[in-house]
Amino acid sequence: MNFEELCLDPRILKAVTEMGFEQASPIQAQAIPVAIDGRDLIGQAQTGTGKTAAFGIPLLQRADPHNKKLQAVVLCPTRELAIQCADEMRKFAKFLHGIKILPIYGGQDISKQIRSLKGGTQVIIGTPGRVIDHINRHTLKMQNVGMVVLDEADEMLNMGFREDIETILQNMPEEHQTLLFSATMPKPIMEIAGNYLNNPEIIKVVKKELTVPKIEQYYYEVNPRKKSEVLSRLIDMYDPELSLVFCNTKRKVDELVEDLKGRGYFAAGLHGDLKQSQRDRVMGGFRNGRTDILVATDVAARGIDIDDVEAVFNYDVPQDDEYYVHRIGRTGRAGRTGRAFTLVVGREIYKLKDIQRYCKTKIKRQPIPSVNDITEIKADKILEKASGIIENENLGKMVDILEEHLDERDYSSLEMAAALLMMHMGEGEITEDMKTEDFGDTGAEPGMVRLFINIGKKQKVRIGDILGAVAGESGMEGKLVGAIDMYDKYTFVEVPREYASDVIDAMKDAKIKGKSVNVEPANKKD
Repeated sequence: MNFEELCLDPRILKAVTEMGFEQASPIQAQAIPVAIDGRDLIGQAQTGTGKTAAFGIPLLQRADPHNKKLQAVVLCPTRELAIQCADEMRKFAKFLHGIKILPIYGGQDISKQIRSLKGGTQVIIGTPGRVIDHINRHTLKMQNVGMVVLDEADEMLNMGFREDIETILQNMPEEHQTLLFSATMPKPIMEIAGNYLNNPEIIKVVKKELTVPKIEQYYYEVNPRKKSEVLSRLIDMYDPELSLVFCNTKRKVDELVEDLKGRGYFAAGLHGDLKQSQRDRVMGGFRNGRTDILVATDVAARGIDIDDVEAVFNYDVPQDDEYYVHRIGRTGRAGRTGRAFTLVVGREIYKLKDIQRYCKTKIKRQPIPSVNDITEIKADKILEKASGIIENENLGKMVDILEEHLDERDYSSLEMAAALLMMHMGEGEITEDMKTEDFGDTGAEPGMVRLFINIGKKQKVRIGDILGAVAGESGMEGKLVGAIDMYDKYTFVEVPREYASDVIDAMKDAKIKGKSVNVEPANKKD
């Protein structure tokens, strides 16, 4: 089912289209109409089926941007899920001006959360313990809440949150809608549903058993601005004859194809906006070798049946676990060895962990290949080719020309060979070495580095000042910055591993509130 068929607010549909989603997943197609209609529902679905959109889109469609009071509460088991859920819902709400979405969780400064709540927030996404904390402080007022969502309810119960959940549900106004999502339906979940849901619609989406073929699988933690550079290095390093590159959106497919062509690769794109004749032309070019690299969305790649794909690259981490299996299953066919590479940015590492868990597979972390790695590999290939020429061709005339030239010069035949090799390789084209510095364990969440900044509350610095300085000086998007923990005389801030060196370098000359600061990797014990 396409999103156009779901009777969505045009502004939400515009955001969904801009995000590049072409089709609703089964849980979305079944849950969205029921939830928009205002009915309670129980959705049995695992992580990786697109649940956030299944409850997030109806929640936003029913929210009133002109009413600044709290209208919806989403409960998640962990802080990571709450942040992830809030990030995704903000994307859906991009064109709904006036809707404010706030994640609230333990471990973050509660006074900051209280200030944000006082400013007027229609949607909160929180962990049960912190939501209870706010209810007890009277900083969360539930009288206008029209929808409550329990996401991963079984996981919340496993973590001992049953009492908190029941307390929160008891604080809801009599007239409200409840959506409950859970991968399993144990007795306590059914008891909560029986006590607090009103004649719920039951939607069950049980995923097929996911098995991953025997394919070498690797992932690389990358800076989002360097993704195409990393992809190019991997293609150069492994030199697959045919490569499939997957992006999550149509726009990203078009952008990446232009980037790859600009770097001299024979690449073509495949997505839902192409006419059948264009699609046939692209596939024809890929089959006959005119195109080495095919960049596609998941939906557009359906029906591609080519046995010779040597490597699959997940330029974007897939939204759905099943998509991961479908993607990498395109390589390693007919008894051949296949390789799959995934580029991971910041907190996407959590999504990758979900994929590993549900697909029962192992994806190994690899360092980004350096310029020297690529140089050596390119040189080996050229020298191998040259060895073939030495064995199979008559080089007499060329030897005479070289001897005559070298007799008049003051350098050796070895130096001449090295110069010719450099010319052939285009050495110097790649100058930027993106080898990630190993900061060790700084006590940060996976994919992140925790940094120490020698300035804190006593200097009248706010969290917004830290966020603005870190993002502004390094050129990183503010949403990529992780937890910021502020104390009297110092602050800890988490940034994606691939940005850590940039941030440390950029902050050397920076000032916060007119004060020079020192930024360095934190020790785990700090």
